[in-house]
Amino acid sequence: MFFLYNLTVGIVGFALKILAVFSPKIKLFVAGRQTVFATLAATIKITDQTIWFHAASLGEYEQGLPVMEKVKTQFPSHKIVLTFFSPSGFEVRRNNTVADVTVYLPLDRLDNVKQFLDLTHPDLVFFIKYEYWPNYLNELKRRKVTTYLISGIFRKQQLFFKWYGGFYRTALDTFEHFFVQNSESKALLLTLGKTNVSVSGDTRFDRVAAILEKDNRLDFISEFKNNQMTIVVGSCWPKDEKLLVNFINSTTHKIKFILAPHNINTEQIQQLKQSIVRKTVLFSEKEGKNLMEFEVFIIDAVGILTKIYSESDIVYVGGGFGNPGVHNVLEPATFGVPIVIGPNYSHFSEATALVNMEGCISISNQEELQEAFENLIQNSAIRHEKGHICSTFVRMNQGATAMIMKHLSHEDDL
Repeated sequence: MFFLYNLTVGIVGFALKILAVFSPKIKLFVAGRQTVFATLAATIKITDQTIWFHAASLGEYEQGLPVMEKVKTQFPSHKIVLTFFSPSGFEVRRNNTVADVTVYLPLDRLDNVKQFLDLTHPDLVFFIKYEYWPNYLNELKRRKVTTYLISGIFRKQQLFFKWYGGFYRTALDTFEHFFVQNSESKALLLTLGKTNVSVSGDTRFDRVAAILEKDNRLDFISEFKNNQMTIVVGSCWPKDEKLLVNFINSTTHKIKFILAPHNINTEQIQQLKQSIVRKTVLFSEKEGKNLMEFEVFIIDAVGILTKIYSESDIVYVGGGFGNPGVHNVLEPATFGVPIVIGPNYSHFSEATALVNMEGCISISNQEELQEAFENLIQNSAIRHEKGHICSTFVRMNQGATAMIMKHLSHEDDL
């Protein structure tokens, strides 16, 4: 089985180089990995002490950030190495301030693995949430490098729990400790004989709660809002936009809308703008304009959505009409605003919990969207009650980072 895995990784690596000619995203994926080893060699000396964090993409980075920040404080003499698998994570956070070096993770081929670990020679390793690369994990075990999983989540459909997943199960032996999000994940690991498990919860709660301590004001958003009720739409996709545009074009309420599409594609942004009958401005064309005059603000930029949520009265989070489903609901929740999402949210425990607690409303069609928005717009008591449920949910689920750092305290002598 391991032979087949390594053969598959080699074939995938070759195929990606061909596909990169036709796909800009895959081109980033391939080209970004070509300079990894040179970057590491130029940044990390053989005498440096290092700690390695791996995040699949942007969401996992945000999840691991509270731990990275605490680890950086606890081990100030170590350099932090951060790797991403996906371009959507690396390209957005390549210039982060927490890591000393940020690179793509080379593909899980044994030659890549050995070269990567030779160059980084980490004392501690953290995998965030998932992505269990067998060659990396087995080589870390062989080198006796202390390795942790943080904010982990396991489902019985995963390969570990199949009769033919033996080589994957072996890779799990690398982890010194599993910090998992829920009791279901712990129970699954117990079926494999893994007792080194703690239910710490999700470090994302610590991450989003810390947002409240920052200055989230954006003057141009305050100018646009002009003290009017504002609905913020975060990470929307075309299926979301179709319903939202219908509401925006037909509502008689005096409210403002801020739309932040998930994909910043110039052609799609223009199509979205043209579909809206109300006076609309793009972020990229805001300079020199009186933003108070506009009713709709389309954010054709990345990196500012969290701050925009702080000015919202109602939030719609997109992705719920696609697969795997809705995007991050915790960021708006921490600001204490009611949230509306699409029907596909069952893969996300925080969205499921908020729907069950009635802080978040799930809609499936235009009629339900209309009803949800009308109810929230016209009834301030309901709006504030649902917002309070959301903020309380975030506050009550903090503490995962502290639990992890308490466990790590015995590593102080690294």
